[in-house]
Amino acid sequence: MPCTTLLVGRKASADGSPIVARNEDSGNGTFDPKKVVVVQPADQPRTYTSVIDKRTIELPGDPLRYTAIPNALPDEGIWACAGINAANVAMSATETITSNPRVLGADPLVEHDPATGTPGGFGEEDFVTLVLPYIRSAREGVERLGALLAEHGTYEMNGIAFSDEQDIWWLETVGGHHWIARRVPEDHYVTMPNQLGIDSFDLDDAEGTGRDHLASADLREFLATHHLDLTQRDAGDAAPSVFNPREAFGSHSDSDHVYNTPRAWYMQRTLNPGSEDWDAGLPGASPDSDDLPWSRRPERLLTVEDVKDVLSSHYQGTVFDPYSSRGTAAERRAFRPVGINRHNALAILQIRPELPESHRALQWVAYASNPFNTLIPMFTNVEEAPAYLGTTDATVSTDSFYWTSRMIAALADAHFHEVIPAIERYQQRTLALGHAAVHAATEAASSADGAAVPGLLAEANTAVAEQIRTATDALLGEVLLIASNHMSNRFSRSDG
Repeated sequence: MPCTTLLVGRKASADGSPIVARNEDSGNGTFDPKKVVVVQPADQPRTYTSVIDKRTIELPGDPLRYTAIPNALPDEGIWACAGINAANVAMSATETITSNPRVLGADPLVEHDPATGTPGGFGEEDFVTLVLPYIRSAREGVERLGALLAEHGTYEMNGIAFSDEQDIWWLETVGGHHWIARRVPEDHYVTMPNQLGIDSFDLDDAEGTGRDHLASADLREFLATHHLDLTQRDAGDAAPSVFNPREAFGSHSDSDHVYNTPRAWYMQRTLNPGSEDWDAGLPGASPDSDDLPWSRRPERLLTVEDVKDVLSSHYQGTVFDPYSSRGTAAERRAFRPVGINRHNALAILQIRPELPESHRALQWVAYASNPFNTLIPMFTNVEEAPAYLGTTDATVSTDSFYWTSRMIAALADAHFHEVIPAIERYQQRTLALGHAAVHAATEAASSADGAAVPGLLAEANTAVAEQIRTATDALLGEVLLIASNHMSNRFSRSDG
């Protein structure tokens, strides 16, 4: 699934919360309508069979409640996208990433064979459902998913994020059964644009205490047997403990330089504007750089709005912006933007460590194309999601935040410069409404009886969703009027 991920360590965020954020995008020419749900323990399957690769697994009998953003049309499976469980552990799955023929030859992907009925491994369709209800820390998420990969395999290369109130862990699959994971430095952010990203890995740590690195048990042997480590060393030297996974397991193809690395370049350019000469074409700072760092320390603390802006970006301020007149027609279509037409959903997951567990977790949700949408905050310690976030089906309707956001984007794109002032006013107003609602509900929950907190949070979720629904309906009317006034069959003379 073509997606973009941004991870922010707790000492790099303005409020001290680790932030996990990802755009889930659909394939070219398609949309996958999404909805938010709260999965109760009684609704979690005990026997699970994947739709795509036909693999069946028995699940533990003690799942936690969790939120998810599944496909509204389950014809290809659940695709739960992202969520937070009752233990305040967050998970985002998955970022589709790249590999190379050496890895895929050494550990082939596990694909369903319809001719023989042989099942394949698990993938993006499955991971949140199989892991999130059973973990109580980010590290446990890595360990559970790693065990599933080793036993059952996967049919695709993926990156998966886990977070608790202290740490973010990022796991990347390496072939059909192998994997590596790194803890995100607390004062750094990570940019991930559909490409294997980890650029340094310590095998000694992974095989020892695992403080910052975890991996498949046989990773060192896997590297050596298949000559995957490309680190230069003198004859007779022992294999180094630290190596570059991006060189060993990843790719540096021409398509990466059009589709992937430019997104990382622009995200880092935005969050570290003074750290490099971003327009000079220098190694490590150009759109086609193979050595852009996996993580950076930002120049200032980052906010939810920063995350939303970066994950909505389309190369503003450069010749590559498709909405700008600065570049040539070829330059404006040279690179795949972060903010693209085929976003399904954006999930921004926050675990706020300074607050009581009952209202520590927040899941911000947006649907459709990010340059034109807004976020709705949702406390996750609730029994059900607000109707405006959860009422999505195959029928286009303004009762659904998904479909209304999709209509606004489709109308606005062709009239970008005419509508963007209205879009920006809407985004500022609704994000302010969201923050005000979070502040008020947090204060109320902090002084409420514990048993009353879930109901109080559910009411707050519904109230802010309805406020933003009113603003979104008004924006749809405004954008519709602007688009209508620019139709090709318009004529200036009125009747009368």
